[in-house]
Amino acid sequence: MYRLTEEGQRYLERGLPERRLLEILESPLEIKEASVKLEDFNIAMQWAKKEGWVEAKEGMLHLIEKPGEFQVEEALKKVLKKDELDGDIAEVLLSRKLIEEIRDDIMQRAKKLVGTEITELPEELISTGLWREVKFKPYNVESPGKQIHPGKRQPYQRFISSMKRKLVELGFVEVTGPAIETEFWNFDALFQPQNHPARDWTSTYQLKHPKHGKLPDEKIVEQVSATHQDGWTTGSTGWKYRWDPEIAARLMPRAHGTCLSARTLASGPDIPGKYFGIARCYRPDFLDATHLIEFNQAEGIVIGEDLNLKNLLGILEIFAREIAGAEEVKFLPDYYPFTEPSVQLSAKHPELGWIEFGGSGIFREELTKPLGIDVPVLAWGIGIDRLAMFKLGINDIRYLFAKDLAWLRESKVV
Repeated sequence: MYRLTEEGQRYLERGLPERRLLEILESPLEIKEASVKLEDFNIAMQWAKKEGWVEAKEGMLHLIEKPGEFQVEEALKKVLKKDELDGDIAEVLLSRKLIEEIRDDIMQRAKKLVGTEITELPEELISTGLWREVKFKPYNVESPGKQIHPGKRQPYQRFISSMKRKLVELGFVEVTGPAIETEFWNFDALFQPQNHPARDWTSTYQLKHPKHGKLPDEKIVEQVSATHQDGWTTGSTGWKYRWDPEIAARLMPRAHGTCLSARTLASGPDIPGKYFGIARCYRPDFLDATHLIEFNQAEGIVIGEDLNLKNLLGILEIFAREIAGAEEVKFLPDYYPFTEPSVQLSAKHPELGWIEFGGSGIFREELTKPLGIDVPVLAWGIGIDRLAMFKLGINDIRYLFAKDLAWLRESKVV
């Protein structure tokens, strides 16, 4: 018995090279042009010249005779149907490596399996076609199979992606900003005085080189400076000190995501509008189950004419319940230099107890007016690392970045 090789199968589907050569020789053709037009040109020439169908003369190819049928193609069709082949044509196909023999020992092994019940399909049954005559053992779909660990996204990365999706569904637009900020955007634009203890090296990181960056538009800098010094036109008395542009230009890894909100307000946002950003933040801290020195923060603002504190609390509750899956939520009064009133959001972890998620409030006019905004702005900053602890059911925030393969493999794909 014989079966088609890959080359034989290809020729049967597309036509023999010699047939395709004759089809393009309706008139004399340059050999060079024919070689470009025809794949397998050398094979086509070899067999067409051997059969006396073409002639090469002075760089040109000429058609001498076109056969009524191509015996090789007819023979390939017989092999496909498992019909008997004439010995001579079989030798031609074998020599051209268009077919191969199915050895007798393969056939004998296949015949021994006919009529038996099998659990696996061996090669000899496939190659001889006798798989149609065997009985397959029924497959128990309820029996446990081999456990497979397919590739999937890291659980925490999946959580961040799902959070972004949720915020976009709520109508928020994502904004981004640099990880290395000037103190102007990280503090000054947020109405945080330059002598505030939160700006000390023990509370933030600073760059050694380069030490300073560029301040933004001169008009914005002047308005922020005036607000710090005497309140400008905001109705405030300011902080009553001499504002220093050198301090404002110092570079630092951003300490919170609120700098994204300041940049967004200064860029002329849509009013009404909703914006969010997920920022990598950096602060000196003691590592424990709920604190990291490098963490992610979800930061957002809602801008509009008729917004109030109740609107803000509603947004925060959505975060805690729908995104983190917390069942108990509470709000506590708090203080931030750039919001009034200010609210802290906390939720109860089943094992760790009450955990602070982040801060929020309504931006003070000392922040919004120098940046060109004259309507209320609700603002919130949420530690999404802690949100993820709730959602993923872990008790140690450091585990979000762990390399524990067992946890990574067993985590659900959601």
